[in-house]
Amino acid sequence: MIRRLGTFVEFGFFMDPVTVNWTIIGDAKELNIHGSHLGPYCYQPVLERMANGRVSGKGVVTHKLALEDLKKGFEIAGKGDDSIKVVLVP
Repeated sequence: MIRRLGTFVEFGFFMDPVTVNWTIIGDAKELNIHGSHLGPYCYQPVLERMANGRVSGKGVVTHKLALEDLKKGFEIAGKGDDSIKVVLVP
């Protein structure tokens, strides 16, 4: 859910070329839409190493909380002391 005149940030990667029709979410609410990525040559080597077991993703998700604990999740992520990724589970 994004408020009117809010900001949407897309972060991700795709194996195949993707086209997106941003007017579906952008026009009605007049959103600011931003994209983000690490770099064009970062994902493929990391995914290959994860697939062949040379790199483990274990430990990236450090906290799983119920959706009702949204406020606590933001507090944990905001401190950043012992968290990498905080996931809210509906």
